[in-house]
Amino acid sequence: MARIKQLSKHLINQIAAGEVIERPASVVKELAENSIDAGASRVSIEITNDCRDIRVADNGSGIHPDDIMLAFAKHATSKIQNDEDLFDIHTLGFRGEALASIISISKLTCTTRTKDYDTGTKVKCENSEVKKVETGCAVGTIMEVKDLFYNLPVRLKFLRNPNTEFSYIQEIVQSLVIINTKVGFELKRNGKTVLKTTGQGDLAQTLKEVFSTDIVENLKPVSKTDELAGLKITGMVSKPDYTRSSKKNYHLYINSRSVKCPVMQKAVDTVYKTLIANSKYPFVVLNLEIPVHDVDVNVHPTKKEVRYKNPNQIFNFVMTAVEGGLANYAAPEIRPVPPQNVVKFEPVSQDVKIDNEEDTMYVSDAFITQIQENIKHETVEQQKIINEIKPKEPEPEENIIGQYKNTYILIEKDDGLEIIDQHIAEERYIYEKLKSEKQIASQILFISDVVDVSASDTAIIRDNMAKFEKFGFGIEILNETEIILRKVPMLIAKVSPKEIIADILENIEGDIDRLEEKILITTSCKASVKAGQKLSIWQMQEIVKKWRSTKMPYTCPHGRPISHIIPHKEIAAFFMRQA
Repeated sequence: MARIKQLSKHLINQIAAGEVIERPASVVKELAENSIDAGASRVSIEITNDCRDIRVADNGSGIHPDDIMLAFAKHATSKIQNDEDLFDIHTLGFRGEALASIISISKLTCTTRTKDYDTGTKVKCENSEVKKVETGCAVGTIMEVKDLFYNLPVRLKFLRNPNTEFSYIQEIVQSLVIINTKVGFELKRNGKTVLKTTGQGDLAQTLKEVFSTDIVENLKPVSKTDELAGLKITGMVSKPDYTRSSKKNYHLYINSRSVKCPVMQKAVDTVYKTLIANSKYPFVVLNLEIPVHDVDVNVHPTKKEVRYKNPNQIFNFVMTAVEGGLANYAAPEIRPVPPQNVVKFEPVSQDVKIDNEEDTMYVSDAFITQIQENIKHETVEQQKIINEIKPKEPEPEENIIGQYKNTYILIEKDDGLEIIDQHIAEERYIYEKLKSEKQIASQILFISDVVDVSASDTAIIRDNMAKFEKFGFGIEILNETEIILRKVPMLIAKVSPKEIIADILENIEGDIDRLEEKILITTSCKASVKAGQKLSIWQMQEIVKKWRSTKMPYTCPHGRPISHIIPHKEIAAFFMRQA
């Protein structure tokens, strides 16, 4: 066996580069984050030579000439000084590995100047060797990386094609742009501007500049503060009728640091699970501010993973914040609750389990039910305050034109024609009403047919009898393949028992994790007015009035959109009239 020996500085840096610098996007991330940490209000990023040449220029504080040589040494940083600082991190970078890693796998030139000096410093780095000279330049820093991975042909071979690599760079820059709204960014590729923001300090304006006006028009603000816990969350989430086909548009941040966070992600998914269809996802931008001693960002060299001191508390806080942001009312400002009335969520292993390898968080039904009860109580209390503060005014009657195909309610609005699906509008109202009731009224069935079921379905019913009882169902099991409904929720007393049970069991499809939710959804669907049913104007008014009072008036519990407005100007344009 070979003898142990000290590795060279250059080889040590290359090993570190393998963890920190995975691809060109990693270089962009490290350099751009340094610019932000330096207080820059302008950051320009230029990409050329198939993403192997990278130039990042900023107007930040610059690097002191006496510190410039040390900046490229391994584990040299201005951002932490001692062991305690590792758990009190307020900057994006802190390890002191990035620059040492970059110069070991590229040819780097750094030009920098601080405001205290009339001249700047230019440093050239190659093969981990650093040479500096004095030069004239503006205040700030310019980092020019040439021939990335020139001395690592194996790494070059594993890079994707330039378009794919640039797409990774775009994602990194977007994530930095979204959260740093006061910084004006520009991203160029081969001289062409791909992304540019003005740095006005406004999230909505930044999202318009990065994505589109259409996205911003379909977002709702999220804002919640818990002064006692030191938690604050801000951002925007999309309305449930505006969805995406992947989770690529989950932009999650902890203390303005972009992270992969199963806890936050699961909290968002829990809110949307009965608002959007399966395989659809919302557009989310959320920044959670949390005391630095309650979160560990020093988990992985990429700093994308975090660990919480109390994940249950974070899950609850994020979930209620998103729920409140989507709710169909303006919540009043609530004073901090006295300490003795605060519900404390202690970390309980059986409630929340995180699989870091699969990037998945598992949350027990009991825990989600507990949080939903808290949301329900909070919402009722807030609504009471609203009712006390603002006297009720008579609700105006809807200007209903009539029905289309005995399925859609047509309403004339000031700005256009609104089309409402009568079945799913009432389904949303009934769903929320049943969910808020502690005791659902039941109807005893004196005559009920025997319902044939499979032995596995019988086992599910037997094991979850309490859940069926909770929602107004009384079920008697005759044998392994036959059951009888003795009582059903009063709302669906006229529906065939066979049809009710068949629908509930069909919705379960072997997955009983959300059994209560599926019973509730099925009940709401069966109790709602059907498509094709002719309604009077009065009946339509009632359906629309109740639907408008719901907290989540966007979609039915299955995720289908409830209403659609055709703008008047669109109708007028078709007929070549002025709006």
